[in-house]
Amino acid sequence: MADGILKRKIGIEKEVDEFLDRVSEAGLLCKQGMDTYLKGDMEVYATFLKSIRDTEHKGDALRRSLEKDLYEKTLIPESRGDVMELLEDMDALLDRYTGLIWQFEIERPDICAEFHEDFKELLSYSVESVEADVRSCRAFFKNINAVADHIHKVSFWEKESDKASTRLQRAIFGRNDLHLSHKMHLRFFVKQVDRIADEAEDVADRLNIYVIKRML
Repeated sequence: MADGILKRKIGIEKEVDEFLDRVSEAGLLCKQGMDTYLKGDMEVYATFLKSIRDTEHKGDALRRSLEKDLYEKTLIPESRGDVMELLEDMDALLDRYTGLIWQFEIERPDICAEFHEDFKELLSYSVESVEADVRSCRAFFKNINAVADHIHKVSFWEKESDKASTRLQRAIFGRNDLHLSHKMHLRFFVKQVDRIADEAEDVADRLNIYVIKRML
């Protein structure tokens, strides 16, 4: 089995896993938060907002600790820059989840009942794309040859997200009984959800380059 970037000689593998766990956890909380918002239970929604903020803070702390170790212990100097960028990219995806939940709390879009399942489907695809990033990153740190087993799935889920986004926007603007301002507000949130998958694909593209560099 091929080693990953850490080559098993560095004792920060557990910390990397904990950090990536926080990214996955944020996705689950985001999906649960969306379900609660669509049910109109804002009191429970507030608990998910607090939970995802706590998860974001834990992720930020873990990322800073990892970066500190990479510099102070002069770990993997030949790949340190790539690893730092990868950690920051994954942290940005975690932040994107938190930002989405906050935007729903602040703007409180009026989502028609017929679009509820479409919004949940769209978010599910975006979360799956990030999850594929998480699995790819775990492989990058532990068994770099296994990255390819996961990274191609990011693009698959991103394409599914794009298709779901297009369908939902067409359905929104096909409603003749909604004001244009209402349609545009809904479209904004469709794009915010879809943007998570877009950014996940950008991370996967950069990770693929890191893998190629390591293989040279």
